[in-house]
Amino acid sequence: MIKEVKIKDEHIRLGQAMKLGRMVGSGVEAKMLIQDGQVRVNGQVELKRGKKLFAGDVVSYQGEEIKIAK
Repeated sequence: MIKEVKIKDEHIRLGQAMKLGRMVGSGVEAKMLIQDGQVRVNGQVELKRGKKLFAGDVVSYQGEEIKIAK
């Protein structure tokens, strides 16, 4: 099941989205997992914590998925 993360602005950064979606407990944890190549955005490995995500984007990590929603 995909959890939705609602955003107010046009976009959200990957590390922030992972925290909001409760995939990680801290920004540092998100940074480590992203740099380690363990996080995917729309099916592609993403190595930039600052990657801008927009409505419809899907983040996956260890079988968990969150979808960015407006």
